Amino acid sequence: MADKQYNKPKKIVLAYSGGLDTSIIVPWLKEEYPKADVICVCTDVGQKEDWDTVEEKALKSGASKIYIADIREEFLKDYVFPMIRSSATYEGKYPLGTAISRPIQAKKQIEIAIKEKADAVAHGCTGKGNDQMRFELTYKALAPHLKVIAPWRIWNINSREQAIEYAMKHNIPLGNISKKNIYSRDENLWSTRHGRGSLDDLWQTPPEDLHQRTASPQAAPNKAEEITIDIEKGAPIALNGKALPPVELIEKLNTIAGKHGVGRADIVETGIVGIKSHYIYEAPAGTVLARAIKELEMITLDSDTLHQKQLMAIRYSELIYTGNWFSLLRESMEAFMEESSKYLTGSVKLFLYKGNVLVGGRKSPYSLYTGDFASFGEKNYRQKDAEGFINLFGLSTEISATVHKKTAKNSGHSEDVKKTDKSNKK
Repeated sequence: MADKQYNKPKKIVLAYSGGLDTSIIVPWLKEEYPKADVICVCTDVGQKEDWDTVEEKALKSGASKIYIADIREEFLKDYVFPMIRSSATYEGKYPLGTAISRPIQAKKQIEIAIKEKADAVAHGCTGKGNDQMRFELTYKALAPHLKVIAPWRIWNINSREQAIEYAMKHNIPLGNISKKNIYSRDENLWSTRHGRGSLDDLWQTPPEDLHQRTASPQAAPNKAEEITIDIEKGAPIALNGKALPPVELIEKLNTIAGKHGVGRADIVETGIVGIKSHYIYEAPAGTVLARAIKELEMITLDSDTLHQKQLMAIRYSELIYTGNWFSLLRESMEAFMEESSKYLTGSVKLFLYKGNVLVGGRKSPYSLYTGDFASFGEKNYRQKDAEGFINLFGLSTEISATVHKKTAKNSGHSEDVKKTDKSNKK
C-alpha cells in the first residue's frame, strides 16, 4: 500500500520517460490513488523517441494528460556547457551525462506541477540508485511544499523481472524490453548509459552489440579524421570552421566522433548510497569537447588559476553527481568557473582515430605561450637571473636544513649528522 503520509493526493505529476519503470508507475498510481489525476511530463533532452507513441502509451496506461517539452537547447546551454567549462568528470572517468540531465528534467516537472496546481510529484527512481537524489534534491530546492511519491521505495516490485511481469499483466507494451534483453538505458544528447544485464558480471566482456552510438575501434575507419573545434569562453561555438547552434553542433560531433569509436567508457562507479555499479557510457561529442577544452586551458590559464580550477572540478563533479545542482555551493563555484574561463577562447585541431582523440594543434588570442620565452635564446629572458630566483625560492629549504642539522648536533645526534654528511659527499 502507498505510504499514508501522502494523504491521498488529488493531482500527481509524474516524471515520465515511457520506459519500463515509469510505464508501470502510471497504472500503479491509479490503483493506489484512484481519485487522483496522474499527469505525465516527458522532457526531450535528445533521446530518440517516437513521441506520438509515448503519448499514446501514457494515456492508455491511465494518465489524464501528458506534457512533452523540448528542452534540448536549454539543457546544453545552461547545464552541459557550464559543466564542460568546469572540466568536471566524476571519479576521473564518468562524463556525467545522466547526472547532468536530472536537474533540468526535475525543474521542468516542478514548473508543470505548479502550473497544474498539483499537490504531489512522482518519479521512477529506485531506492538504491542515484537519480532519486537528483530528482528529490531539485524538488526540495524549487518546490519543498510538494509531496513526493517514490513507488520503488514503497511497492512490492523488487526487480526488473517483476516489473516486466507487472507490465505484461496490465497489458503495457514493452517494445524491445524482455527478460532476455533486460539492459537499463538512459540517453540524451550528451551520452548513452547502459546498465544491468550481462554488465552485472564484471569479468564478462560487454557484448559489442550493446553499443548504440559508437563503432567498434576495430571496425572504425583506418584513416584518421581531422576536425577543429572553436571555443568561446569555455563553450563550443563552431565545428570545422562553421558556427552552429548548440543542438546541431553536438549532434554532428556525436556522429563524426562515434564513427571513429570515440567516446566509450567502461566504469565501475561509486554510487551515492555507497553501492558500486557497472555502466558502459557512450559520449562521443563529450569526449572530444572535454579534450579540446583541456588543451585550451593549458595555454590560456596561468598556473595558479589552472590548478585551482582542477581542484574545484573534482568537487563540482561531486555536486552534479549527488544532485546538488541548485545548491548555493554549486552556484558560488559557478561564479569562479565563469570568471576563470573569460579567456578560454580559441581553436583546437584534433585527429580522431580508432577510439583515440589526438591533438594536432591549438591556438588562442589569449595564449600565454610565447615562443621567445620558451626557446633557449636570451632575447626576452636572461638565464643568469635564474640563480637569484633559485636562491630566494629555495631559501626556506636552506634555512630548514641548517636549523635541523644544528638541532641534531645540540641534541647529541652528531654521529648521525656526520654519517649523513659523509653520505652526501659520496
